[in-house]
Amino acid sequence: MTTTIKLDIPALLQAYRNGDLTPAAVVSHVLERAAGYSDRNIWIHLASLEELEPYLERLSQSEPGDLPLYGIPFAVKDNIDVAGMPTTAACEAFRYQPECHAFVVEALVNAGAIPIGKTNLDQFATGLVGTRSPEPWGACRNSFDPDYISGGSSSGSAVATALGLVSFALGTDTAGSGRVPAAFNNLVGLKPTLGRLSVRGVVPACQSLDCVSIFARSAEQAQTLLSIASANDSADPWQRPQPIGRRPIAGEFLFGVPLEHQLDFDGNNGARALFARSVAQLERLGGKPVEVDFQPFLDAAKLLYEGPWVAERYLATSPLIQDQPDALLPVTRNIISQGTRGSARDAFAARYRLQSLKKQADRVWEQVDVMVTPSTPTIYTRAQVNADPVSLNSRLGTYTNFMNLLDYSAVAVPSGLLDNGLPLGCTLFAPAFQDEVLLALASRLHPLATDTVGALTDLLDSAALEATEGTIDVLVCGAHLSGLPLNHQLTERNAVLVETTETASAYRMYRLAGGPPLRPGLIRDDNTGTAIPVEIWRVPADRFGSFVAGIPAPLGIGKVELADGRWVTGFICEPVGLEGAEDITQLGGWRGFLASR
Repeated sequence: MTTTIKLDIPALLQAYRNGDLTPAAVVSHVLERAAGYSDRNIWIHLASLEELEPYLERLSQSEPGDLPLYGIPFAVKDNIDVAGMPTTAACEAFRYQPECHAFVVEALVNAGAIPIGKTNLDQFATGLVGTRSPEPWGACRNSFDPDYISGGSSSGSAVATALGLVSFALGTDTAGSGRVPAAFNNLVGLKPTLGRLSVRGVVPACQSLDCVSIFARSAEQAQTLLSIASANDSADPWQRPQPIGRRPIAGEFLFGVPLEHQLDFDGNNGARALFARSVAQLERLGGKPVEVDFQPFLDAAKLLYEGPWVAERYLATSPLIQDQPDALLPVTRNIISQGTRGSARDAFAARYRLQSLKKQADRVWEQVDVMVTPSTPTIYTRAQVNADPVSLNSRLGTYTNFMNLLDYSAVAVPSGLLDNGLPLGCTLFAPAFQDEVLLALASRLHPLATDTVGALTDLLDSAALEATEGTIDVLVCGAHLSGLPLNHQLTERNAVLVETTETASAYRMYRLAGGPPLRPGLIRDDNTGTAIPVEIWRVPADRFGSFVAGIPAPLGIGKVELADGRWVTGFICEPVGLEGAEDITQLGGWRGFLASR
């Protein structure tokens, strides 16, 4: 096996800019490595170097700094179209050759990414196990231990990323297909908000619940990919616009955990211990756990396969089931065929039931900022799943099946390894369009759980995300500090405390003349300055303007250097404000000044 090239997106882009690597060299490398994992049944179609030549030729017309994904190799689940590569959905009789890319693939290719091939999956994306792929492909094998399941239905995409064959991969997620494989292969698995990414060019499973998912090496890289893939597709009837004013999760926050008796680990005490560790790590990050009644979520999950939504799966495959029923695996055919049962009356009754459950479930957001659950109860061997393919598959959906029905955003985060060396994960979820918010929290949680990526020895290249899309980080040093008189101007705008820190040793603080309220002025002084205690608050971007408008002269907003070298937006004072001001630098910040009085 050849030595691996580190495929982290920032590292690869830097190598291209430095001239240390070329896209052609990277493509040749990953194709060579992919050939060494033929026993894992990862690919339905692995492209040849000749097939990828047009992508390389296109990149030769650009510079590495011109495109955000210049030369980045990625994999695509084989129910998503890539022009020139067959789409099968793991069913040979369904095979067709698309003339154009799915919209989301097109967005990534336009950004410079290179699709290496089409990955294996549970047939027609029906399954969470990764074993429901017929010959000539066969069950995809776990990246850590081939005797265990890889998770599905986006099995090949997760395993390809976990083994370092691509930098990232696309899957889909209707019932958990982007989160279960991430948990079983030590990856970040983003299930974006329903309708966030275009699904044009994606073979439908349940069309009203389908979304494209992203397997990434870190939350930071997932956010980069999400921002590129979120391009507006005016031709997709399912895509919906993003709101503004998303509330960040940072500093002190409340996170929900199901009641103890509602947590299911299928007897795996190691899985229970890993989840408990994830809860403790969230507390370490400033979170406070709140037990919530999880029953409405569990009841909603049952509707996905016990309700009329199975009829959508039948709609997508009915011509093939009617004309060539043997073209489908028996387990797949039996599940999808359930969609012929029921009536319009049943469908409406299920919709009414779901609406009631959503009303109950949404009450949780009055108590907490985010929910955390295991991604799955446990992990099974392929032999266990082959012996009991339906009930074990259903059990894997315990914490995933409700997510799109209830319209939530979610990200699966690694939790660490069991005693047998297999990975598991937890899932953070929140209301719709909190994708960046969840990724920011995941970027802080992930490094606490593991220092490796996938099944590789690669060290996790991760740093906490800065202000997420739709938010602005603001440094405060006076009456806006937590607990002080003007702090409400932040909290009433849904701002949250990100961190308590200090400025660089280059500032002086003054008590300005006038008041009440008493106000400080922060002035940069490279000669006699010192470090001043400050707080960083994360403000929704659409509320930032009204916040700044209320700042009286001589105060204003500028850039302030922190002790670690970062420059952030924050309160500064014009020099004219020092007239009649008192130098209070020696008192150790505004709280020190207040205590001295």
